[in-house]
Amino acid sequence: MGCSTCSSGNGTAVGGCQNNGGCGTGACNKMNVFDWLSNMDLPSHSTFDIIEVKFKGGRKEFFRNTDDIDLTTGDPVVVDVPNGHHIGYVSLQGELVRLQMQKKKVANNDDIRKIYRIANEKDLEAFERVLNREMPTLYRTRQIIDDLQLSMKLSDVEYQADNNKATFYYSADSRVDFRELIKILAGEFKIRVEMRQISLRQEAGRLGGIGSCGRELCCSTWLSDFKSVSTSAARYQNLSLNPSKLSGQCGRLKCCLNYELETYMSALEDIPELSTPLQTKSGPATLQKTDIFRKIMWFSYEKENSWIPLKVSRVKEILELNRKKVIPDTLQENAVSALEDENVLNNDLVKMDKKYNKKKRKKKKSGKRRNRNKKND
Repeated sequence: MGCSTCSSGNGTAVGGCQNNGGCGTGACNKMNVFDWLSNMDLPSHSTFDIIEVKFKGGRKEFFRNTDDIDLTTGDPVVVDVPNGHHIGYVSLQGELVRLQMQKKKVANNDDIRKIYRIANEKDLEAFERVLNREMPTLYRTRQIIDDLQLSMKLSDVEYQADNNKATFYYSADSRVDFRELIKILAGEFKIRVEMRQISLRQEAGRLGGIGSCGRELCCSTWLSDFKSVSTSAARYQNLSLNPSKLSGQCGRLKCCLNYELETYMSALEDIPELSTPLQTKSGPATLQKTDIFRKIMWFSYEKENSWIPLKVSRVKEILELNRKKVIPDTLQENAVSALEDENVLNNDLVKMDKKYNKKKRKKKKSGKRRNRNKKND
């Protein structure tokens, strides 16, 4: 599925998006889905008559195909909306729509509106003219908000395809009295105005961007359910509690902190909790570092810089001896060698570094030989 700026769909080679990754319509690469049942023959001949349609910013709604229109994923369709019509793109159809409705708890009743038809060229041309009004409206509305001194941040404007209504998406820390703003907007742009407040995470999802990982933001590509994220997720993963590193572009804690939390929690079940140092005849040993996946814990004696790696089983053994008021001689029994190549984390990366270091040394030696030969000449 492409927007009007993509030079695709005309029978020639794909030219790509001309907006350098920032789609002007919000239709490209936002909340895309893959219909993995499209090439499978279903046991029943009747298909589910409800279609999932995607609009600007990844917003999706369900519409009923009452006229049995032959649709394909990506087709622009004219749909029924309150007080008019709108144009969206088919994102999903078939039995997967039924699963999506169950997931989002949408009831299959008469409240679901219908699809009118597939959008023709005249519809798309009129819709493109409407889209061209969005950016000037956004800039002008921000000026009006500044003049009225309202404590709100306007992030996006979405016009309806019939040019009768516009939805203004904003974020605010507290309740905002925008009655005067609605009067000014309705009088200046001659439209019906709807103000919709969104969270900071939803705002980041609509605007899009690149995260610190180098990939597009999860909230703008596939993540639709925002779960609460707490700093305890960072503590369990032994991450630095630095707000600048743990916060995303929305200013809240990164959603990806929850992705590996269950793996860390299951790995920490075998790791003993140490409130006091281990007692040995050589002195108390303090915990310095824990590798929860390799099940290795590093300890050090007082006034010593060297760390001693121990297996978790050995640590539990010493703890049990200390509970029985038995003090072992040292920690060295069954100690783990920290330099074993087979147990080094990311061992493949270490081998690659050694390989490329050898190549660099060979290049330096060959360069020195060439310089010597030139001097001799």
